[in-house]
Amino acid sequence: MLVHITKDFEELSREAARVVANAIRKKHDLRLGLATGSTQLGLYQELVRMHRQERLDLSQVVTFNLDEYIGLASGHPQSFRSVMFRDFFDHINIPRENIHIPDGAPRSGYEQYCEEYEEEIRSAGGIDLQVLGLGKDGHIGFNEPTSSLASRTRPKTLTRQTVEDNRRFFGAKEEPPHAAITMGIGTILEARRVLLLASGAAKARAVALAVEGPVTASVSASALQMHRNATALVDREAAADLLHREYYERALEMTRKLTPGRLW
Repeated sequence: MLVHITKDFEELSREAARVVANAIRKKHDLRLGLATGSTQLGLYQELVRMHRQERLDLSQVVTFNLDEYIGLASGHPQSFRSVMFRDFFDHINIPRENIHIPDGAPRSGYEQYCEEYEEEIRSAGGIDLQVLGLGKDGHIGFNEPTSSLASRTRPKTLTRQTVEDNRRFFGAKEEPPHAAITMGIGTILEARRVLLLASGAAKARAVALAVEGPVTASVSASALQMHRNATALVDREAAADLLHREYYERALEMTRKLTPGRLW
């Protein structure tokens, strides 16, 4: 996994937006996988700015979101659908019919619905670039510890840590959701390119486990070590526990020189 360490969250957001924008400019109908979270917010704000000020055209982009809470009404302000439209989709020119977000409505059976979501991805030609966040325990999407490295889109029970981490987004008397629909690790690994974002000291241990630890179901992000085109974009605080920080910086610069046509 290639590691790019930035000075701070602002630089991370600009670099992430540059990667996504370059990919869109190269392939106008980019199939883009998206994540919802505070780290991704800076990326989305920068893409909105580029759309408005630099005429970045997203009209042919097709998006697939990683996950959605189960049992939270789609209109709830903290549903991922609401968050994505409020923070991103309402400010750019992606047609609504090109936007795909899992539906977390309660249903008697999830197997058929989750397979239909997988089929939508396949029918679109697969995901070209998948953006990911990182949980404190090293999970990606809602692939909590013990998730199969071959898992597909499915419902997933959230750990107590994830529920507590999400509690700050909900009212004092409102219980956060305890389950979600999420793309599986196997689904994520099929993306042609993966961009993992992490910011802040609270993510330092997770970054180290994902990048330098063993590949294990206990840290679902560690599966990205097996991906042929994965980049971890992290700020200095999030990189603090990495043992080989200087090597990553030299390796990134050398890779840029050796493959100048790649979309860094």
